[in-house]
Amino acid sequence: MTRSLKNELRDIISGKSEIRHGRIIQTITRYLKESKAPGSETEGTKHFKEQETENLKSFVEKHHFWNTIDFSQYVSEGAEQKVYVKDTSKVIKLNDSIY
Repeated sequence: MTRSLKNELRDIISGKSEIRHGRIIQTITRYLKESKAPGSETEGTKHFKEQETENLKSFVEKHHFWNTIDFSQYVSEGAEQKVYVKDTSKVIKLNDSIY
């Protein structure tokens, strides 16, 4: 990833840059940061990941952030994600966060 792209992503997450879905990205980022317990970085247990996933699902449902994916519109995949066509000008990347 180039240095300028990293800076752009950092600015979006921190709220310094305005984009169409910036507020949603910032809200979810804040939620994830606030929900981390002290020492959670070293836990690394399967239980912690499962709990984090459930917390994130509840948050997304509460704020209506779900996005439907038409799995028949599969395009390609990489090491961490699968790509689906959303409409004529958009794609959705589904990240499985295995790394």
